[in-house]
Amino acid sequence: MSQVSSPKSQVKELSAENLLVIDGELLEDSEEVNGDLTKTEDQKPKIRNEIIKPQSAIRNPQSKGGQLQYVFLPLLFLTVALLGGLRLSAMDNAFVFLKPALVCLIYASILLVLFFRANLIRLDGWFSEKFSALQNIANAAVLFSLFAASAQIFNSLLPERGLPLWIIGFCFFWTLWNNLFAEFDTRRLIKSLGGLFGLAFVVKYLVLANLTAPTSESWWQGIVQNPTQEAFTWLLDLPRFSAGTGYIQFFAIVFYLLGLFLIPVSAKDKTPSSGEI
Repeated sequence: MSQVSSPKSQVKELSAENLLVIDGELLEDSEEVNGDLTKTEDQKPKIRNEIIKPQSAIRNPQSKGGQLQYVFLPLLFLTVALLGGLRLSAMDNAFVFLKPALVCLIYASILLVLFFRANLIRLDGWFSEKFSALQNIANAAVLFSLFAASAQIFNSLLPERGLPLWIIGFCFFWTLWNNLFAEFDTRRLIKSLGGLFGLAFVVKYLVLANLTAPTSESWWQGIVQNPTQEAFTWLLDLPRFSAGTGYIQFFAIVFYLLGLFLIPVSAKDKTPSSGEI
């Protein structure tokens, strides 16, 4: 009695006959075949899955320096320029603004030359072809505010008129002119300016101010009450201001010296590049 094979058994027999027999040796992952190194999946170069921050998220390390140079310093020097011309009237303590004389502009120009010679400010570090036009204009604005503050400092320390104006003015000119031909470093220059401005402040607002007679209703009352001060006021032609003027000019000098201490030698490129904030 013949057996009848089922369809499933026939399929298994056909699939078994169609199998290919592979004859060979198993190779390790690190073995060489015909001089070529067989690379496994682990040895293939992988792409590093790192999170790359966009440049817009990177904080600009020079942002604080840019704010100091282009915002704080001009405001500080412009404040000095404002305070240097303020006076308080002796009659009613009203604010009086005095414009600087021409000699103050000359002294300020000589002082800027001293800054360049002492390397307190490097001219090639503030103006360069490598900088953009906007940055060169911004640097020029900072230096112009420094020039205006310097002129107003001399306006603050020089007497307004009379013989003291010529005496103190000549002392300023002689000191600045000699310093042009002297060897100065930055620290010595700031110390020299601090001593010069301090001495001029004491002479004007402590010595000469005490020689000025107080404002009286008539000239003969001033002679009766304090004839010495009235005589010095008439001989020296000293103007009469309130005592609060000295306080204003004291802070003007302090702010000016602080600005000289904070000003950088050269203006680095603080303009944010593309993609930076």
